[in-house]
Amino acid sequence: MTASNDPAEAIRLMRTCAHCGRQNDDGSRFCMDCGKPFSASAMAIADSAGAGGGSVPATRVQAGADPTGTGTCSACGHAVDATMPFCAFCGAKIEPGGAVATAAVPPCPKCGAAIANTDYKFCPNCAAPLAAAGPVPEHHAATQVFSAKATAPKVPVSLQVVAEDGTKGNKYSLVGEETTIGRVGADLTFPDDVYLSPIHALLIWKDGKLSVRDLGSRNGTWIFLEGPHKLVDGDMVLVGSQLLRFRRLGYPGPHPPEADATRRMGSLVPSADIASLAQLRADGSVRDVFHLSPGRDMAIGRDRGDWAFPYDQSMSGSHALVRSEDADFVLADNGSRNGVAVAARGDVVLRKASKILVGDKLMLVEMP
Repeated sequence: MTASNDPAEAIRLMRTCAHCGRQNDDGSRFCMDCGKPFSASAMAIADSAGAGGGSVPATRVQAGADPTGTGTCSACGHAVDATMPFCAFCGAKIEPGGAVATAAVPPCPKCGAAIANTDYKFCPNCAAPLAAAGPVPEHHAATQVFSAKATAPKVPVSLQVVAEDGTKGNKYSLVGEETTIGRVGADLTFPDDVYLSPIHALLIWKDGKLSVRDLGSRNGTWIFLEGPHKLVDGDMVLVGSQLLRFRRLGYPGPHPPEADATRRMGSLVPSADIASLAQLRADGSVRDVFHLSPGRDMAIGRDRGDWAFPYDQSMSGSHALVRSEDADFVLADNGSRNGVAVAARGDVVLRKASKILVGDKLMLVEMP
């Protein structure tokens, strides 16, 4: 064969692998030594190394330099250098003798199911159409899709619905470290509960502890008292079916005397009112207010106590107590049948046998 007089045909540009420095044929898509792909970023590294005086220079090799030990890649059919570990055209691993390692059929691109035959046109698991690309080398098989739900740690917590008569109903397990409760689109969904917001509350399992957080619901998330609770300004309290709001009023300052020195008349009270409990209607308006003063305890009940609600059949005769402790007020259940609850503010830690109310669902926490 007569050599061409054209200098451009007399030499050919070899691709230099930016990872291992191996010279490869210009048409190679994978390095035949290390198997790395000649991606755009890899080629940019190689080009910059050659242009900037790096350690991997671009190399020109005289045409006609025949490779030794040629073979045929059984994955793509190209001629390969059998002395190299990888095919330069498809990246398949070359076994001794010029054959390549057994190729794996690519999994379904939609569901990830294994495909047993390259002739399949549709996935036998989800019926998704399969690309007719043929087998791919084993080390280039598609990566399995990560699923957060599938790998979520098992949480040893469940919620059991408790009926009005105290009987236990359905039990629901937490789906992961975070579980939402709501009417629509939540992890635990109760579509028939009209008192639930679409996404109502969040249960959080972290470091072996369970807590609940209200997500700005319309009706709140309620935690039933397991012991005395010191009231803070803005607390919402549920006693029977009565929704009460606690407010701090502070100590009133002295009134300046009238200009003509006339003394004003007023109701006789035991001491200064520094806090109040307001009875709220469904629209948020106030129906009645009970004022609290230091040194004076008060009781709430259906027919006994300082504040009575004879029309509330869900309230016990003597249901709750509000005790004055210095300048603070402490709420306690007085052995009632239905308990006393406080609306969750921020993250509230729950324990075994804690009871919460979301919408009209009373739930019992079951955990180790």
